[in-house]
Amino acid sequence: MPVMDSSNTDLRIRTSMPAFASPVDIHQAPRALIEIENLDFHYGPHKVLHEISLQIPERQVTAFIGPSGCGKSTLLRCLNRMNDLIDGARVGAGRISIRGIDIHRSDVDVIELRKRLGMVFQKSNPFPKSIYENVAYGLRIQGVRDRSRLDEAVERSLQGAGLWDEVKDRLHTSGLGLSGGQQQRLCIARTIAVEPEIILMDEPCSALDPIATAKIEELIKELRSKFTIVIVTHNMQQAARCSDLTAFFYLGRLVEFSPTRTIFMNPVNPQTEAYVSGRFG
Repeated sequence: MPVMDSSNTDLRIRTSMPAFASPVDIHQAPRALIEIENLDFHYGPHKVLHEISLQIPERQVTAFIGPSGCGKSTLLRCLNRMNDLIDGARVGAGRISIRGIDIHRSDVDVIELRKRLGMVFQKSNPFPKSIYENVAYGLRIQGVRDRSRLDEAVERSLQGAGLWDEVKDRLHTSGLGLSGGQQQRLCIARTIAVEPEIILMDEPCSALDPIATAKIEELIKELRSKFTIVIVTHNMQQAARCSDLTAFFYLGRLVEFSPTRTIFMNPVNPQTEAYVSGRFG
């Protein structure tokens, strides 16, 4: 995987780190589902991503870390072409492929693409509808009308989001009445109800308290058995706890991409070591 040039260094991480999600060997990881090749991205005249290349394997959790403004959220939104909605935003060079298909090909249906890549945002955004209708919404949009099928999907999705036992007796009350952590898990249930292949998470725990954050992190670990997950986080301990692979970005460039254990315990690049040990960022 690409790394920036590094110099000889005896620097080592001096801070204690949490337990890691799993000791993945990147060379033995599942085949790449998402391939990003020499990607440049611009907002108007400003180039914000520079020659990004990395491969994201299937059914693993990949974390994007780096200081604010480093381009990690921009790259995440490139994966489902949400940046297309921003005036002046464009890919300058390179490509993104999912299962070998260039997502910017003229015959790619962007709506279908976004069905395959569910998105969980920084701030929970439940609809002003009942808990049931929040989860069923995407299926109704797809034309599902059979009540038994909707009931099954709602229950399955709420169970998958670790929320069923907490809400099964009030499915027809407003989703806005849930706590912040519950609302975020409701949004995750809404996302997985339409059975996407990939789940993108942009700082999903930044507005949550530690207890709610722990529940979301545990949920992420469980979901990776069924979904490929890419998460943007400022919380390095969260990346260490949840992810199999970690990509460190700085000033719009990919500095290092390795198994999470390597990034935090034995990074190749001294800039990575400085960031994960808290000396900048």
